[in-house]
Amino acid sequence: MKTSRLRIGSRGSDLALWQARWVESEIRRVTPGCDVTIDVIRTKGDRVLDSPLSKIGDRGLFTREIEEALLGERIDCAVHSLKDLPTDLPPGLCLGATCRRENVSDVFIPHPDNPHRRLLDQKQGAEVATGSLRRRSQILARRPDMRIIDIRGNLNTRMNKLRESDWAGMILAYAGVSRLGWEESIGEIIPVDVILPAVGQGAIALEIRSGDTRAASIVRALDDPSTASAVEAERALLRTLEGGCQVPLGAFARIEKQGEEEVLLIDAMVASLDGRLVVRGRTHGVPSGAREAGVALAQTLLAGGADRILREIRELG
Repeated sequence: MKTSRLRIGSRGSDLALWQARWVESEIRRVTPGCDVTIDVIRTKGDRVLDSPLSKIGDRGLFTREIEEALLGERIDCAVHSLKDLPTDLPPGLCLGATCRRENVSDVFIPHPDNPHRRLLDQKQGAEVATGSLRRRSQILARRPDMRIIDIRGNLNTRMNKLRESDWAGMILAYAGVSRLGWEESIGEIIPVDVILPAVGQGAIALEIRSGDTRAASIVRALDDPSTASAVEAERALLRTLEGGCQVPLGAFARIEKQGEEEVLLIDAMVASLDGRLVVRGRTHGVPSGAREAGVALAQTLLAGGADRILREIRELG
């Protein structure tokens, strides 16, 4: 006899379905007998592939249609890559769980014929593909000679485009590459002091309806408190800066043991589009004060020049 039911909503890419099936498997493991189904939903970000993300808007680009299905009670739980989820959720929705985070780093995927495996070892004027302004600005801050190629599409599409190109390589998130079993294609796991990740990168978010105690009780078992605190700090920073995933902003929060105490550390940066101006900062706090730490670091960045960078970027938009 089935004890409960959970209808999951997911995008249809291989990576999104991997994440949804992982959630399905974990729920079945922790809630034996739960009837779990997956409903594939196409989002605007899946349909519009011929324009850069920065040109078509990014708020809810990969989440809105799934959230509409959630509000309409077509599904009970939306599975997202947390980095795609806007910091302000629609009324009536909330985060039910933040799953344990994968390695947050970006990776350099060299062209199969490229003998240079590391990003910063590429030849003068090398072409590197990415769809992210965050990555673009940080690459150019280190290597202003490089030519950045804009790329869209799911991971399979991007890998095919790389093989058919004469680019030196491209940048992807380690989490997606690893989850699809493509680790052998990685030339370098890029250190976070070279490229800071996107807010929430590597984490899977489970979004539910506010007040849905049945769904909340099912997904709660998948919540990882350390990951939840870290991404709460990052999302508070992003919300304070009023940026989206297409603002050159990177952040990495984590909880570390210092003696007998747990300390929340946060690094963040905001950069100009050409990488010539980079404002970086770091702060620390306690895990229970994650939101306050994120806000404080955002204010430090703004005071250090990030306000001018963000204003200029918005004016260009």
